[in-house]
Amino acid sequence: MKHLVEPIRSKKDIAAVEAYLAEKNPRNRLIFVFGINSGLRVSDILALNIGDVRGKTHIEIKEKKTSKYKKFPINDKLKKLLADFVNDKSDNEPLFLSQKNHRLDRSQVYRMLNEACASVGITENIGSHTMRKSFGYHHYKLFKDVAMLQMIFNHSSPQITLRYIRISQDEIDNSYKLFTL
Repeated sequence: MKHLVEPIRSKKDIAAVEAYLAEKNPRNRLIFVFGINSGLRVSDILALNIGDVRGKTHIEIKEKKTSKYKKFPINDKLKKLLADFVNDKSDNEPLFLSQKNHRLDRSQVYRMLNEACASVGITENIGSHTMRKSFGYHHYKLFKDVAMLQMIFNHSSPQITLRYIRISQDEIDNSYKLFTL
């Protein structure tokens, strides 16, 4: 059985990863904050250019995997980080560059995220999809709206969305314990 990557379920752990990345590398912090606040796939985040985000209120993309159009607002936290990050860059350059001035690739994000999570004591299976899953997990926990999350993720069914964000058996069991007619 293949190992599925997990969301980061604890907000304290998310804050620890962000603080660790902020200390190490502002670019990596921005990638992480972007991922957990947008729900985009890493491939879509890494395809962005400066002009796609500078001074914008919304991100508009054509998803690489699905070829579907997606538009969503940029929250205030992400807007501030983006404004600081793109300040001295030109619109047509990639948003995220490697140290060798090439567009960053997903394997570099995978390594960065694994190293950051391990450094703060997160032992779950982490991958580049962890950011998207963390967005989904916490969005679901806040709004309890699987249909909305299904639309955000462009999933074909609510079951796929719930499985994707790894709503655990414990949470299912707890919902049964709290439900009585």
